[in-house]
Amino acid sequence: MTKPLLLVAAAALVDADGRVLLCQRPEGKALAGLWEFPGGKVEAGETPEACLIRELDEELGITVTRSCLAPFVFASHEYEAFHLLMPLFLIRRWEGMVRAREHKALAWVKPNAMDAYPMPPADPPLVAWLRDLI
Repeated sequence: MTKPLLLVAAAALVDADGRVLLCQRPEGKALAGLWEFPGGKVEAGETPEACLIRELDEELGITVTRSCLAPFVFASHEYEAFHLLMPLFLIRRWEGMVRAREHKALAWVKPNAMDAYPMPPADPPLVAWLRDLI
């Protein structure tokens, strides 16, 4: 049986010190307590870029322009109920102060220290790419 494909856009927000933002999933949601890159599900008729601009405003209260979204790498991972396809964009410029609106906690982490943050199964391969870049 084929599983539905879930398209999720994610961001690696990189600060001036080379740290990347991780967000802790809140209680009551699937994979609660795990750390992830900010982003969310792409809605029908929406591009991954438009989704990310919307989600970063909703989740973190920041404004990102399309020109600041740099496509980087993607994850393709089979979960029990669906197959996840997740493009990860690098973002080094945004407006506003990052704050947790929907997550339990936020952490700015160097890619080589991300092993200390338990993540959903699709995310660790993306961390390896970030380690090579930053």
